[in-house]
Amino acid sequence: MTKTSDVILDRMMALHPKVMDLVLDRVWRLLAAMDNPQDRLPPVIHIAGTNGKGSTQAMIRAGLEAGGSAVHAYTSPHLARFHERIRLAGTLISEPALTDVLDRCYAANGGDPITYFEITTVAGLVAFAETPADYALLEVGLGGRLDATNVVAQPAVTVITPVDLDHQQFLGDTLPEIAGEKAGIIKGGVPCVVGPQQDAALEVIERQATRMGAPLLVHGQHWHVSTERGRLVYQDDRGLLDLPLPNLRGPHQIMNAGGAIAVLRALGKDEAACEAAVTRAYWPARMERMTKGALVDLAAPAELWLDGGHNPAAGRMLAATLQELSPRPTHLICGMLNTKDVAGYMRPLADVAESLTAVSIPGEQNTIPAEETAKVAGRVGLAANTAGSVQDAIRAITQKSPDARVLICGSLYLAGHVMRENEI
Repeated sequence: MTKTSDVILDRMMALHPKVMDLVLDRVWRLLAAMDNPQDRLPPVIHIAGTNGKGSTQAMIRAGLEAGGSAVHAYTSPHLARFHERIRLAGTLISEPALTDVLDRCYAANGGDPITYFEITTVAGLVAFAETPADYALLEVGLGGRLDATNVVAQPAVTVITPVDLDHQQFLGDTLPEIAGEKAGIIKGGVPCVVGPQQDAALEVIERQATRMGAPLLVHGQHWHVSTERGRLVYQDDRGLLDLPLPNLRGPHQIMNAGGAIAVLRALGKDEAACEAAVTRAYWPARMERMTKGALVDLAAPAELWLDGGHNPAAGRMLAATLQELSPRPTHLICGMLNTKDVAGYMRPLADVAESLTAVSIPGEQNTIPAEETAKVAGRVGLAANTAGSVQDAIRAITQKSPDARVLICGSLYLAGHVMRENEI
């Protein structure tokens, strides 16, 4: 049965401007019509970056909630259903609440052009303003400077996770240009936690912070994180923390954990909050081992994993994570969008996977046809073929290699499709 919110969301798609332009004018107009909810939020933690935003947000939320705080969280895109984008005081927004706030924003917009992300972000801010909470976590959708989330005058803390090449068609072709867009969330007098950065990106971030008069808390300067004897060791000017390793998988999660801990420390939280951040966070489709469901049953006895990373940095992180797992023949099922650097994403994976089966992402207009994805995979050294569906790919792989590690990867949109298929 179609949800009422789905009907309104479909209507909102029709309002999209003919040309995709990053400006905030449409957002400011609708915010004013909705009585400026951005000015009525609890303390905000605003998170930008190319990779690690969602994982860092999940860890910050786990740490805050462990101390008894009620936390709003806004993220995008969603995986299985839109409600995942808006978490009110710790709970995903209900269907009636979502339908109501979308309906009000749609009416207030009056049929004027506005992007889907812009109007739904305003809806999220309205829901946050109308529900009591102690903190609100806002994840940037695209860039930062002109992102629809960048409307809070004085956040409590801003965060910039590692910056890399992605969305060049909107943010610029070079790392300094992209870093400049991410650094657009920095606000005067507001501390900014900065994750590991390449020098070219860090220079831009530091320059913007100086211009804005914002204190920086930079990885490698103001805080350090590493692993030692199977533990996570974090250190800053307040002292040293000896914590368990993050429950989110992959060596990159060490750095994400460090950023989350730096935020919690900046907010004055204790060691218990920091430990909860690394042990209680949950963030689906980020190197997630799937353990039950229709697709898991289909793959058995093979392992089934899911990851939504989709740019070259994500490919490198994924390869590093696979190398840390116990030895097992690894076979990829991959679908990607035509806005992504497919070769850059796949190249690191050629060293750790035995094959790649390409699929087209169902229902996605911008999917790369499976045949094209397979051709790119072949060019970077992966043994590649195609399948008509994820199910067909799983069957073909497990028939030849019953003890395989099957990793579905390449797009959050493919990950969302897989999560819905697995529920059946």
